[in-house]
Amino acid sequence: GAYVPLDVGYPAERVGYMVEDAGVGVVVTEEGVREGLGEQGVEVVCLDREWSCIGRESTDPPRVEVTPENLCYVIYTSGSTGRPKGTEVPHRAIQGFFRGVDYARFDERQTLLQHSSTSWDALTLEMWPALLTGGRCVLHPGRSAELESIAREVEATGVTTLWLTSALFNLAVDTRPELLRGVAQVMTGGEAVSAQHVRRAMELAPGLRLVNGYGPSECTVFVACRVITPDVPGRGSVPIGVPIGDRRVFVLDRHLNPVPVGVPGELCVGGPAVPRGYRARPEQTAGKLVPDPFGKVPGSRLYRTGDRVRWLASGELEFLGRIDRQTKVRGFRIELEEIEAVLVEHERVSEAAATVLEDLLGEKQVVAYVVAERGSEVSSGELREYLRGRVPEHMVPGALVVLEALPLTAHGKVDRRALPAPQWSSGKDYTAPRTATEEIVAGIWAEVLKRERVGVEEGFFELGGHSLLAMQVVSRIRRAVGVEVPLRTLFEAPTVVELAARIEALQGDGAFASAPPIERVPRTKPLPVSFAQQRLWLVDRLEPGSAAYNMPFALRLRGALEVEVLRRSLEALVERHETLRTTFAEQDGTPVQVIHAPMPVVLPVVDLRGLAEAEGETARLAGAEALRPF
Repeated sequence: GAYVPLDVGYPAERVGYMVEDAGVGVVVTEEGVREGLGEQGVEVVCLDREWSCIGRESTDPPRVEVTPENLCYVIYTSGSTGRPKGTEVPHRAIQGFFRGVDYARFDERQTLLQHSSTSWDALTLEMWPALLTGGRCVLHPGRSAELESIAREVEATGVTTLWLTSALFNLAVDTRPELLRGVAQVMTGGEAVSAQHVRRAMELAPGLRLVNGYGPSECTVFVACRVITPDVPGRGSVPIGVPIGDRRVFVLDRHLNPVPVGVPGELCVGGPAVPRGYRARPEQTAGKLVPDPFGKVPGSRLYRTGDRVRWLASGELEFLGRIDRQTKVRGFRIELEEIEAVLVEHERVSEAAATVLEDLLGEKQVVAYVVAERGSEVSSGELREYLRGRVPEHMVPGALVVLEALPLTAHGKVDRRALPAPQWSSGKDYTAPRTATEEIVAGIWAEVLKRERVGVEEGFFELGGHSLLAMQVVSRIRRAVGVEVPLRTLFEAPTVVELAARIEALQGDGAFASAPPIERVPRTKPLPVSFAQQRLWLVDRLEPGSAAYNMPFALRLRGALEVEVLRRSLEALVERHETLRTTFAEQDGTPVQVIHAPMPVVLPVVDLRGLAEAEGETARLAGAEALRPF
């Protein structure tokens, strides 16, 4: 058997198509999300409702012979035919992704957070390392994961390894750097990774293991990786690194011949990472999976990714873009043809074209253009709602433009270069805020969307907003009015007036009031350690006496030094800051922190006056002190 991960947050029509296309026989779910699956006509097992019966089954492993060639799962991605296509991934592809690799630490000590869409291939990265190594996987509660909730789960559950799309990583660097400081390693990718954000992350979170990963869904998450080092270039994007594990990577021309170093070509993947193909799509399978001219095993195939890359002199790969019209926006792979195909299914749309442009903030956005049927009218708002019922939210265009006709080239094809730039406006007249809440919301939207003003009837997504900017909005609302607004609320109430009404309703209910004041905890007994302290305690157990996390800094004081004044100053610091008089003990195998009462500070004094090599001896003593473990 094999599994098909389904995201109940996707439109029911899309989920139903995936179930039918994959030939799913049994759906395993829970009662609370069952309705999101619709009526599929298959056997449904609700774990919570039927657990009493399930719990009586044998716990012995089933006697099933599984080989590396057996199918493990089918993952659905955006399809150029207008329907998502299912990639059939065998067991061998997963083993090669995790076993014997050194780009990341996957072992029983790691805790991973599963927060991505379950219908996305990141699920493999977030779940399988724990299953294969005995580590721990924390499931994010709720259907939408924003930085605020991710940070809460990291702090509450001791997550050590985190996956963030490059767009979400950039947002974390800009707005939530404490999230990066709370974990041991972060893996990012999905799009070109900003070197500027990488450098800033390494400054904000010293000691963080940061991995830039590249790979299509068809080849099991990553094909190549680069462990980020301080010598990352200051501008541009970060290279995608070198092939990992058993991945075989080639840069080829259109005749499948290798190209020299520095010359762009198509990235092709061979070896165990190659999938079986696309389920029930023999033509697409034949177009993407071609005979491997370099294969040592008869019948081996190459997967053509459609990505343009080149080898660098360093032996690393640099990502240059796409060869076809497939694109990635905020880490999600999107076939523009699928958006076009869904749009022309609308009863009043005759033609559609989609492309990717930069919005007013300089971010990539999908833009769709439609031509209405003769004698019909259609609005962008209507089409946006229509799409939300048929494609995932990340595929809904940031702008929809209605044209009288699509521009054509001399050969009769759509001239995408001649498509007009969208206005990035709602098309509604400006209406000023009328209440204090509306004024706050409109002000926040104007800041986030980089606009001079926003009217109360204007729609957030019509103005160029998207899910990442929506995260910033709810975070700022939380700080401004002390109300916890779920991210989905902005999708349900996308205008200023609607969102303000929701906020006022929440304030009236009092269910999302500000947190109560923090009360001081008595210091009479040992206290639990923070997750960061626990992590360092574990590091010390694995490598006792290490100075890897010391952050030494030498300060030269000029002028006469009053030793006693310096000692009393240090004593005052120790008395003021509890962390300077905290030690760590162990109770029942668990670390605890013991906060001691203020005490006199012993200040050793070494007199180097008269010593010929006083400067050198000073440097030696300072260096020895910097390496002394806590």
